[in-house]
Amino acid sequence: MADRDFYQILGVGRNASQDEIQRAYRKLAREFHPDLNSHPAAEERFKDVSEAYSVLSDPGTRRRYDAFGADFRQVPEDVDPETWRRSRARAGAGASAGRGPGAPGGGAAGFGYGPGGADIDIEDLLGGIFGGRAGRGWGPVPGADQEAELPLSVEEAYRGGRKSVTLGGAGQRTFEVNIPAGVTDGQRIRLAGQGGRGSDGGRAGDLYFIVRLLPHPVYRVQGRDLYLDLRLAPWEAALGTSVAVDTPGGEAKVKVPHGTSSGRRLRLRGRGLPNPRGKPGDLYAEAKIMVPAKPSRTERDLLEQLAAASEFDPRSSR
Repeated sequence: MADRDFYQILGVGRNASQDEIQRAYRKLAREFHPDLNSHPAAEERFKDVSEAYSVLSDPGTRRRYDAFGADFRQVPEDVDPETWRRSRARAGAGASAGRGPGAPGGGAAGFGYGPGGADIDIEDLLGGIFGGRAGRGWGPVPGADQEAELPLSVEEAYRGGRKSVTLGGAGQRTFEVNIPAGVTDGQRIRLAGQGGRGSDGGRAGDLYFIVRLLPHPVYRVQGRDLYLDLRLAPWEAALGTSVAVDTPGGEAKVKVPHGTSSGRRLRLRGRGLPNPRGKPGDLYAEAKIMVPAKPSRTERDLLEQLAAASEFDPRSSR
């Protein structure tokens, strides 16, 4: 991703709020998700969008990305951003000034070359960043944090629990992940010390699992709220009724008021995804009025009687 910008990938400005970043991600994820888009390039685009969101949605990681750009994963934790920027700026100035005599390629002894052949004072760079350790060894360098996606069904996110996850690569590793009840899409689960290995005695990085809620045949998820379609017969909607619906937490009753029209949302408080630290989400049943595809003779007669007797005009503004 060194030649691309995470903000540009999501189509947001560098001052975008967390809500704007989340909205941009949801829009692009729906557009490029491989289950919804069969274009050959959609999967790679979805991966880019997911990586950009995983970085920018976490305030700490976003700060490091803003400070160090594409190098943010490689730069150790104790690096001072201002020293880093000065060193990079000096590298750019050296490129415009040209190479000096001495070391191979025209560089002076004690210098290296940055992008475009720019001179970088290695002693100053390493000494400023690593507290004067240049020339005495790098010392302990912590391992890099790593990330992986964790696909979950809505039911798994609702219940939480333990899940075995195997990550591939050169050597497969299996992790037992504790999933909190009520995790939401994009939430990060941290496994301390399970990331990249450190060197020279440095601590290992952390492994972050990023929750991705899978498409569901019944529920639509928005944050902690769940939405489902509630199919009603015309007489149920007109007269009112009580309908049993399945929720991730078990069966619940939806009270349908008389005079309910299609599109009306009926709320079941607290029946969405749980929240260990606050208010749980709600479940919304959206009314969908259904009619018989092939009404019987009796049904047709009754509907004709209703049509003749009723003064109701569904196209009236009243």
